[in-house]
Amino acid sequence: MQAIKMRGMVNTITGGKPASLAAPVLIIMLLAMMILPLPAFILDLFFSFNIALSVIVLLTSLYTVKPLDFMAFPTVLLLSTMLRLALNVASTRIVLTEGHTGPDAAGKVVEAFGHFLIGGNYTVGIVVFIILTIINFVVVTKGAGRIAEVGARFALDAMPGKQMAIDADLNAGLIGEAEARSRRSEVSQEAEFYGAMDGASKYVRGDAVAGIMVTVINVVGGLLVGLIAHDMAFADAAKTYTLLAIGDGLVAQIPSLIISLAAGAVVSRVASDNDIGSQLIGQLFSKPQVMYITAAIIGGLGLIPGMPNLVFLLLAGSLGGAGYMLSKKAKEEAEAGNAPGGAPRAAGGTGAGPAAGGAAGGGKGDAAESEEASWADVMAVDTLGLEVGYRLIPLVDKAQSGELLKRIKGIRKKFAQEVGFLAPPVHIRDNLELKPSAYRITLKGVEVGTGESFNGQFLAINPGMASGTLPGLATTDPAFGLPATWIDAGMRDQAQGMGYTVVDAGTVVATHLNHLITTHASELLGRGEVQALLDHIGKESPKLIEDLVPKMLSLSALQKVLQNLLSEGVHIRDMRSIIEALAEHTAHTQDPNELTALVRIGLGRAIVQQLFPGNGELSVMTLDNRLERLLMQALATGGSDGAGIEPGLADTIAQQSHLAAQQQEALGVTPVLLVPGPLRPLLSRFLRRALPQLKVLSHAEIPETKTIRVTALVGAQ
Repeated sequence: MQAIKMRGMVNTITGGKPASLAAPVLIIMLLAMMILPLPAFILDLFFSFNIALSVIVLLTSLYTVKPLDFMAFPTVLLLSTMLRLALNVASTRIVLTEGHTGPDAAGKVVEAFGHFLIGGNYTVGIVVFIILTIINFVVVTKGAGRIAEVGARFALDAMPGKQMAIDADLNAGLIGEAEARSRRSEVSQEAEFYGAMDGASKYVRGDAVAGIMVTVINVVGGLLVGLIAHDMAFADAAKTYTLLAIGDGLVAQIPSLIISLAAGAVVSRVASDNDIGSQLIGQLFSKPQVMYITAAIIGGLGLIPGMPNLVFLLLAGSLGGAGYMLSKKAKEEAEAGNAPGGAPRAAGGTGAGPAAGGAAGGGKGDAAESEEASWADVMAVDTLGLEVGYRLIPLVDKAQSGELLKRIKGIRKKFAQEVGFLAPPVHIRDNLELKPSAYRITLKGVEVGTGESFNGQFLAINPGMASGTLPGLATTDPAFGLPATWIDAGMRDQAQGMGYTVVDAGTVVATHLNHLITTHASELLGRGEVQALLDHIGKESPKLIEDLVPKMLSLSALQKVLQNLLSEGVHIRDMRSIIEALAEHTAHTQDPNELTALVRIGLGRAIVQQLFPGNGELSVMTLDNRLERLLMQALATGGSDGAGIEPGLADTIAQQSHLAAQQQEALGVTPVLLVPGPLRPLLSRFLRRALPQLKVLSHAEIPETKTIRVTALVGAQ
C-alpha cells in the first residue's frame, strides 16, 4: 500500500510520466559529482557508463534513416559533455588527494587506461593522448561543426521554397491538411536541428580543449602535491601522477572521440530511406567493375619485389572474388527479370492478353502474380478537378514556378474568408485528350466548365466601354461570357489604353474556377465540411453547438439549410447568428425550407449589406398589387412549389422580371426583387434559373433602418 501511494505521488509530480524525471535527476547527479567526493568504485561505474553511452549514441546515429530521427542529439551532446567534465572534476579530486596510495587510487578503469593500454609508460600515454585530442579537435569536431554550420544555412535558405512547395501540393490536392502540417513541421524542425547541431558542436570542441587543460593541470598539480604534501621523490611523483592524469584523460577522451564521430555521421549523411551502414555497403561495394580494377592495382603492388607480397595478393584475390560474385548476382537477376514467369515487368506493362487467361486457369506467368481486384482499385471522385492540356502544364507545374498554383491557393483562402467554409482542394492533372491549350473544370467528376487559355498571351476583355478592335483571336470570357480577344504580350499596353481589361492566361483559368466555385458553393458543402465547420465554431462556443446538433436538429437538416442559403448567394460566415436562429425556431418546425426562411430573417442585415454596400437607400423592384394577389392565390391552391401558376402568367413574370433587371443594372445597382415573405421561396426558385443575377428578398429581411426606393414594378402592364 505504501508503495502504491509513493508511485501515485511520483506520477502526480511528474504528470504521469516518470521518464520526465530523467533530466532533473541527471542534472542533480552532475552537480553532485562536481561537489561531493566519490569513492573509486562509483567512479568506475560512471566511467563505464560514459563509455557505454558514447557507444549507444554512435550506433543510434549509424542506424538513423534521416537526421530528424535523432532530434535529441544536440541535447545528448550537451549532457554527455557535461558528464565527462563532471567526471574529470571528480577524478581530479581523488587523484590529487589519494594518488600517492597507488595507481588504483582513482579506480580500476583509470588504472587500466594508464597501464594496460599504454604499457605503463607515461611518455607513450602523453603521445597517445595528444594524438587522440588532435584527431578529435582538429579533424572530426571541426569537420562536423563546419558541416552543421553549412547545413543550417542551407536549411534556412531552402525553408521558404519548401514551404511554398508544400502549399502548392496542398492546393493541387496532392496531399491533405494533416500531411501538409506534418511536412511544414518537419521543415522547421530540420532547420532548428542543424542550427542546434551548429551550436552543440562547440560543446565537443570545448570539451577537447578542457581535456588538455585538465590533464596538464593534473600532471602539474600532482607533482606539487607529491613533492610537497607527501615528500615523494620527483621521479616517483612524476610517474605516479602522470600515469593517473593520462589514464584519466584517455578515459574521457575516447568517449569524446566516439561522440564526435557520431555527430559527424549524423550531419554528414544525405537523406535516404536506408541507414548509413546500408548506404555504405550498397553504394561502396556494389559495382563489380570497381572491385576488378581495385584487385588489379593491389595485385600489381603485390608483384613488386620488397612489398608484402602475400598480404597484397590475398587482398587482390578477395576483391576479385567479390567482383565475380557481384557480376554473377547481377546476371542472375537480369535473367530472372526477362524469363517468363519471372520477376514482374517494368512499369507500363498492361498484363492483358493470353497471360490473363493463364492466370484464370492457374497457369504461370505475369498475370499469375498479379493482384486480385480489391476495394483499393475503386478510385474516389475528386470533388473539384482541373484538367489542362499539355501547353498549360507550365501554369500548374511547381517545378516551373506555375503561377496558377498560387492563384488557386488565394482563391480558396478568399472563398473561405468571404463565404464562410473551406472549399475542398482542387486536384490538378494533365489530360492529353484535351486540346493543347484547353482546360476543363469538374465538380464531383462532372464537367461544369471548359475553355481555352493560351499560355504566353493575354486576354483583352471588353467590359462594354472599350473603343476599337484588336487584332487577334476573337473569343468570349469563359467566366462571364463577355466579348474578348487573345492578343500578344506586346499589345497589352495598347489594349489597356483602349479600355480593355487585360489578364494573363493563368488569371483567365483562375477567374473561371473562382466563378464556378462561388456558383456551386452549395454543392461543395458536404457533410464533412459541415462537421468541420461545427468543430471550428465549437472551439469558441461549444455549448451553443452541443445544444443544437444533434439534440434539436440533425446534421443533415443543418446541411440542407446551409445549402439553401448558399444556393441563393447568401454567405454563411455569421454561423453564430445562423445557429442561434435555428436554436430558436427548431422546436416549432423541422422543415429545412421553413428554417431557411427564418434564418434569412435573422441574417437580413448581412444579406442587405452584401447586396447594397454602404448605408444608402435600397433601389428595388416590386410586384404589382394585382400580380401579387394572383400569386398568393396560386400559392394557396398549388402549394409552395407553385404548381398553381398558369404557364402564360409564369412566362409574363419571367419576361417582365428580365426587363426590370436590365433597368436595375443600367442604374448600376444589383437587381433585387422585393416580395412578401410567403412568395419569396417560390419566386426565388422560379427566377433563379432564368435570371441568376436577380436576387429575391422578402419584406421581413429588410432592416427597419433602411430606406426603400422602388424603381420598377413587375406585372404593371
